[in-house]
Amino acid sequence: MRQAYDVVIVGGAVIGSAVAYFLAANPDFDGTVAVVERDPSYRTASTALSGASIRTQFSNPVNVAIGLFGAAFIKAFAQTMQVEDDRPDLGFHEGGYLFLAETAEQARTLRENNVVQRAHGADVVLWERADLAAAFPHLRVDDIALASYGRANEGWFSNTGLMNGFRAKARALGVDVITDEVVAMTREGDTLEAVTLRSGRRIAAGTVVNASGPRAALTARMAGLDVPVEPRKRTLFVFDCAHSPEGTATVNGGRLPLMIEAGGVFCRPEGRYFLCGCPPVSDPAVDWDDFEPRWDEFEDIIWPSLAARSPAFEAIKRVNQWAGHYDFNTLDHNLIVGRHPEVRNFIFANGFSGHGLQQAPAVGRAVSELIAYGGFRTLDLSEVGYERIPANRPFIEKAVI
Repeated sequence: MRQAYDVVIVGGAVIGSAVAYFLAANPDFDGTVAVVERDPSYRTASTALSGASIRTQFSNPVNVAIGLFGAAFIKAFAQTMQVEDDRPDLGFHEGGYLFLAETAEQARTLRENNVVQRAHGADVVLWERADLAAAFPHLRVDDIALASYGRANEGWFSNTGLMNGFRAKARALGVDVITDEVVAMTREGDTLEAVTLRSGRRIAAGTVVNASGPRAALTARMAGLDVPVEPRKRTLFVFDCAHSPEGTATVNGGRLPLMIEAGGVFCRPEGRYFLCGCPPVSDPAVDWDDFEPRWDEFEDIIWPSLAARSPAFEAIKRVNQWAGHYDFNTLDHNLIVGRHPEVRNFIFANGFSGHGLQQAPAVGRAVSELIAYGGFRTLDLSEVGYERIPANRPFIEKAVI
């Protein structure tokens, strides 16, 4: 451990590791980088508990572009992240997302979103009821007004594989990964000078990156700053199916997509099983250590919705479940990426609200550009900068799940 680093990243899960990798891999950056992670097991990290999927079906061009870059990066991940003989394969299942609309208003939103998606390079098609029935014969579609299906660059992959690949490559490129916890920061006026670790060590820092996930507000407060991010709990369930519909699917090589009901219940194949979840009825901020699953969601919300959609889902059995935390941006449920307007050497990479894993490649690259060049070079993320927070100017995204 050095006494000083050009960049100190607080949080070593997927966002922090992505920032570290892109900095270390940038030939125009020759500074020193440290990642400080409080829990090297990542047992309760949002990354490790995520459903690990990626999509391009958003309503805002910025989010569409983030998804397209992320998908391309994930496809090339094994080659890009190779360290000696280790080529981390993420097992990307390009199964697509299938959004279902039941009302005229929901259908109108899908059509408006599709115009944006296709204009910015996403391969997304709209299906009328007959198209949907032909593509997935096992589905009951009488109540469907319209469906939106991503034919490419959408699917699911290994969550810890993405994080571990970034971290291993960053370390191979010279990044120091420190097992400790940042407990305080030294600030003089509009400049952060150092971080203090729980071990008692003090590290001088040229730039501090907040990649603390659901604990982002705690990290910001150490610098005397605020960010509207809090932990919100989401429960995922795994179920077995007595009569799997996989054999009746007629697109994507027989695989089902990640299907999202109009009410928010989602389901996707996971090997021989299925992964599912839903938005909670009540969604308060939770304690940092509250990972108790919301058991009733499966019986009361998810199962009835899926059984109504397909006879194949009438006989299912829950086999596993877990709860994780969204780093929830209470202003607009979207990422916050950029410098603080006054404390310029403090950079936010927070508030992903469930999209952090899929947005990590684009955000890691963007933050590295801010540090190396003083501004964005590839994808301009100014719209999701911190400045919108004190201005109470939400970044509108209609396709938040």
